[in-house]
Amino acid sequence: MKKEESGTSDTKELEKSKAHIILEIIEYIPNSVVSKTIIKKTTGNVTVSSFDAGEELAEKTSPFDTFLQIIDGGAEVVIDDKKYELVLGEGIIVPAHTKHGINATQQFKMISTVIKSGYED
Repeated sequence: MKKEESGTSDTKELEKSKAHIILEIIEYIPNSVVSKTIIKKTTGNVTVSSFDAGEELAEKTSPFDTFLQIIDGGAEVVIDDKKYELVLGEGIIVPAHTKHGINATQQFKMISTVIKSGYED
């Protein structure tokens, strides 16, 4: 897997006590991966990301469990060399300390939720 060639990241949290249409707070940018923080705390974070078709997130490991949910389009998620094709509305838990990556087989948007429970290394 290659690392995404270009991308942007907005780490400012969304305004609290206000309704947000998550699909509309992040746009597709050609040849890019774009991320926006929804909420970030010491105990975890929630991020929304958009991937243009053909973009990839290089394989990595995380010390935390991560829940990925597709909110537009579809993607291939690879966990410990096993491929999962996820489509709109589907989600998957990436266990802590496992090798994982993401391939944008088409444009897609996802919400990523990382839980830091304190038992991790």
